[in-house]
Amino acid sequence: MGIFNRKNRTNTMEAQIQDSAEGELRTGLSLVENEGSFLVGASALGDQPRDRHAYDRLQVMDDCLDAWRFNPLARRIIELTTQYVTGGGMRVNCTDQRAREFLLAFWQHPLNRMDARLVELSDELARSGNLFLLLSTDPGGMSYLRVVPSADIERINSQPNDVEQELRYHTRPDLDGISLSYPAYDPLDDSPEMPPVMLHYAVNRPAGAQWGESDLSPVLRWLSRYASWLEDRVRLNRFRNAFMYVVKARFASESARATRQSQLTTNPPASGSVLVTDESEEWSVIAPRLEALDASTDGLAIKKMIAAGVGLPLHFLAEPESSTRTTAEASGGPTLRRFEQRQRTLRWILEDVLRAALRRAARADARLNPDAVFQVQAGDISARDNGALAEAGSKAAAVAQELYAQGLIDKAEVLRLVYRFLGEGGEYVEMP
Repeated sequence: MGIFNRKNRTNTMEAQIQDSAEGELRTGLSLVENEGSFLVGASALGDQPRDRHAYDRLQVMDDCLDAWRFNPLARRIIELTTQYVTGGGMRVNCTDQRAREFLLAFWQHPLNRMDARLVELSDELARSGNLFLLLSTDPGGMSYLRVVPSADIERINSQPNDVEQELRYHTRPDLDGISLSYPAYDPLDDSPEMPPVMLHYAVNRPAGAQWGESDLSPVLRWLSRYASWLEDRVRLNRFRNAFMYVVKARFASESARATRQSQLTTNPPASGSVLVTDESEEWSVIAPRLEALDASTDGLAIKKMIAAGVGLPLHFLAEPESSTRTTAEASGGPTLRRFEQRQRTLRWILEDVLRAALRRAARADARLNPDAVFQVQAGDISARDNGALAEAGSKAAAVAQELYAQGLIDKAEVLRLVYRFLGEGGEYVEMP
């Protein structure tokens, strides 16, 4: 009898487990599959382990673009980076006359307009963390530059043993299902027909990754929270000033009360007016008692998180944290260093693009030197310290000349010391 009961319990438990498994399977099959549920945890073939998943990367890019479009704080963060990096302008300096003429022609060509395109390049680099530049060359050797939106690139092919040696870029299919593919520019394997090629640059990229990260990606949720907090504060302030009159009186009938209400509704008392009634009416006001505490510290805390995430002091974001100019100038030091770093990156990108254009032009015009030395120069990030640098350079020059007169240093060392205290680098001209 005991064995029979144990067998019954075992069969019952197995049946329950089977029913539970079938129920879970039915529930899973009944769920609606979309891009938000079907692709969770999935990775595309060829994705690098240090990169975001393709669907996550595209979502972050879309969120950063929406934040730039609709959030004034996000727009200002990108604008500040661009204004400091490219605000002083950039120009090409080349010692080779023919190469210099070509580079200036490329820079000023109506289809390139590099002076105006600098803003587009800096904005896209800060907003998406990537720059995909399409370089097309005509039979005469002139190249034309176009910026391909980072969200339009679906996949990057690279060497199996080196993710930094990129080979080809694939775009997302359009409405007609057409997907384009562009080869990466390789100066050692450039086709004689010179087809369109693509160059890819990235910032905020982890080691071993192909894709960069936007400057806004760490603060997206805080930008959203600050916008929600600010909207709530506006609503509270709006409702705090709302009120309604209540009139109490003894009416002979319901029709008399309705008639009096109709009179007051038609001609309500204006704000600041004087209202005179007899003792038969009693007026009062109903106003919302929201009891909303002062939430300025909450908003400041969120804004500090945003400022720390993008490397900006609060007074750059219209939040005077201190009333002293010295404190404001000191807090801007790390920010200016960050802008200098981004400016160096953008200068290197432009030099690389110009080098590719020059090499392609040299294949059509043998008089051009493809290895001509040139440099992209940019304006100062901040002119605030120019006076201090000039004073330091003047003092250093006096000391260096005295050491040179005593034979302790040579001409090259004199120039090195003077240029160092002037805050300038690069090649030094020969002293007479």
